[in-house]
Amino acid sequence: MDDMRAMLESDAPEEGWIMGQGFEDMPKQAAEGLRPPPLRDDCFALPAGVDWTPVDEALEMLRARLHPVVGQEVLPIAASLGRVLSNDLKALRANPPEANTAVDGYGFAHAALGEGDQVMPLAEGRSAAGAPFDGAVPPGHAVRVLTGAALPGGVDTVILQEDVTLGDGAIAFRAGIKPGANTRKAGEDVEAGEVILEAGRVLTPADLALCAAVGVHEMPVYKRLKVAVISTGDELRDPGQAVENGQIFDANRPMLGGLIQRFGHDLIDMGRVPDDRAALQRTLDQAIEKADVILTSGGASAGDEDHVSALLNEAGAMAEWRIAVKPGRPLALGLWQGVPVFGLPGNPVAAMVCTLVFARPAMRLMAGGKWQEPQGFSLPAAFEKKKKPGRREYLRARVRDGQAEVFKSEGSGRISGLSWAEGLVELPDGAAHITPGTPVRYIPFSSFE
Repeated sequence: MDDMRAMLESDAPEEGWIMGQGFEDMPKQAAEGLRPPPLRDDCFALPAGVDWTPVDEALEMLRARLHPVVGQEVLPIAASLGRVLSNDLKALRANPPEANTAVDGYGFAHAALGEGDQVMPLAEGRSAAGAPFDGAVPPGHAVRVLTGAALPGGVDTVILQEDVTLGDGAIAFRAGIKPGANTRKAGEDVEAGEVILEAGRVLTPADLALCAAVGVHEMPVYKRLKVAVISTGDELRDPGQAVENGQIFDANRPMLGGLIQRFGHDLIDMGRVPDDRAALQRTLDQAIEKADVILTSGGASAGDEDHVSALLNEAGAMAEWRIAVKPGRPLALGLWQGVPVFGLPGNPVAAMVCTLVFARPAMRLMAGGKWQEPQGFSLPAAFEKKKKPGRREYLRARVRDGQAEVFKSEGSGRISGLSWAEGLVELPDGAAHITPGTPVRYIPFSSFE
């Protein structure tokens, strides 16, 4: 624990946390209840003189300045799907734990074979999965073996049952079988003590199979990131409520809540807040009691009713990142009493794009995961577009007949395009003239999960 205290008292505790200082040899169980240090008040501050921030620079700043904000716990393997590993995992047992047969057949020592076709007497008994042969097979003899069975002593090669003729107490087969045929060596997949999964990995069903195979049944993981979602605006009503002139239904909260859950985080729905600074402050105060991160939509610019930006400015830990991106641009980032706040645009299309491109990788990092760039694919365009330089653009898109087609309108108010789309086409920062057949980068929505 002295090492842990030293880490917390260091000049840059978040760097110590990221590097794992102070708990390299700590038992996994001791991680329960462990929490990282808070983010610094200036973690979102932009360098002096910055006006428009390119997308890549904005992402790199988030990557460099954020770290996990959640504690750790140990879960049984059955409860760990989708959780983020907080420690490397090592195999407690080799896989396979012992040499075994890959097929149903007959096993023997290859060195006992003579020239030409073979006739070998059978040893009494057999070796089956979970019921190994008792003793060793005499030299020059074969024994019946079933798939997955441990190889008995005196056996290093197996011949398929289809390749033998079975007689009275003996088998016959053609020459040419190779040493070690149809067998698996002990530890050929994983050796005992080998690192099988690294910290920061989001556990998949296949990971659980691997862990179970090598005897790991307790998983050191980060606690789920709790994300509060707040919609702001006098004009908003919940679906199902009566609306009057000038009022609209809140589309952002259901969308953002769905994204949060798809990302594997816990959603805390804080509802909608009118354009009232005191009401928003009360809601933020309530949110920090429940959440590790807050997402707001609307009120992130610098207008009279943009209270998210105003409150974060008053708190002294606010930066309005004017990002060279379309749709989007204003992204208010700050801390509310130590809890990070992502102030998203109120437009649903821009809110979704900014969430996928910026908030998703940032929240993954704060949840203990590794920074992950979405996997994109180069596909021929099925559209034409002339793009001006200065901003990176994301077009709602989908793939048909091997080509990327985009939504009929780029209007950021066309919410139907989000439902129509299955991904985004990312156009570079510079000028471009896209014609049918031009290679473009297509990112499926599944790559953001």
